Amino acid sequence: MSLDRLFVWLQHVLPQHALSRLILRATRVRSPWFKNRLVRGFLKLYPVDMSEALQAEPTSFASFNEFFTRALKPGMRSIDPDPNSIACPADGAISEAGAIEGDLLLQAKGRRYSLNELLASRAWAQDFEGGSFATIYLAPFNYHRVHMPLRGQQRSTVYVPGRLFSVNGTTARHVPKLFARNERVLTLFDTSCGEMALVMVGAMNVGSIATVWAGDITPAARRQVTELPSPPLWLDKGEEFGRFNMGSTVILLFQRGRARLNPQLRAGTIVRVGQSLGTLQ
Repeated sequence: MSLDRLFVWLQHVLPQHALSRLILRATRVRSPWFKNRLVRGFLKLYPVDMSEALQAEPTSFASFNEFFTRALKPGMRSIDPDPNSIACPADGAISEAGAIEGDLLLQAKGRRYSLNELLASRAWAQDFEGGSFATIYLAPFNYHRVHMPLRGQQRSTVYVPGRLFSVNGTTARHVPKLFARNERVLTLFDTSCGEMALVMVGAMNVGSIATVWAGDITPAARRQVTELPSPPLWLDKGEEFGRFNMGSTVILLFQRGRARLNPQLRAGTIVRVGQSLGTLQ
């Protein structure tokens, strides 16, 4: 068995949700000796750029989770000022981007999954058929707050239960319908380019997913598809939308003929919050 297949097989047999809940608790421990050991261990494993952080001293945070979801200094991310540009919502790497072919999105070479599955059969799933998408993978060392690509009014927030497979490239190549199988939070916005959906996908060791209007959404006490209260909230382009308490993936969806993504967005392209992903049509 190859190392890649062994990695995926282990994810099938491990208690994914139990491990993620354990990590949720551990990352919120405020005992200095414990959280500092976690922070220092993490910094040995991953190249975190603390010079960008509002609090530059890693052990000054009250918990590992506060370190992980750290704010950046003002001006560290510039939001593209062009009113017709689509701002990148997260730091990370493009997994895939391009056209939605009918109802199908590209997950990785040779693997596709459907809008209807991703969006848990919401009535508005069909609105994005033939549109465009961008999938952004956030590595553990990335900045983990998610920002608005466009000014928009929040219309719907849906929690969808599921598995918690890793969402890195190896798993995307080997696990069918990965993003439609994992736990996720679906959001729908009205924007100047029509409807826009932003999906936050959970993963192994992701303690929780939060939005600025609903707080922590996962882990959920009841594991069933749930429509959450949706206040008529407007968020400006570049404004904080939510955060991952540990890393994962963001999927952006646009309607047919409403967005033109930059053709240089290919698998592996490094992106940062605020840079242009494309323009409105």
